[in-house]
Amino acid sequence: MKKQVIEYAGVPVGIVIPDEDRLKFIAVKYHVHDLDEQRFASPDEVRLAIHDLMTRRHPKPLHA
Repeated sequence: MKKQVIEYAGVPVGIVIPDEDRLKFIAVKYHVHDLDEQRFASPDEVRLAIHDLMTRRHPKPLHA
């Protein structure tokens, strides 16, 4: 596998690159920088981590 662009909500937020037997995430947007250089098993795992990070930062209001 070569590098792969990772998008969140249709916006490129980083790339993953092979690193030994894992994928290293390189953030290119500030709002996902907390995940920069972390290693994941798959691109889907990266997307889930981004989703979890964004949900924690911007929780849904209690009253909709």
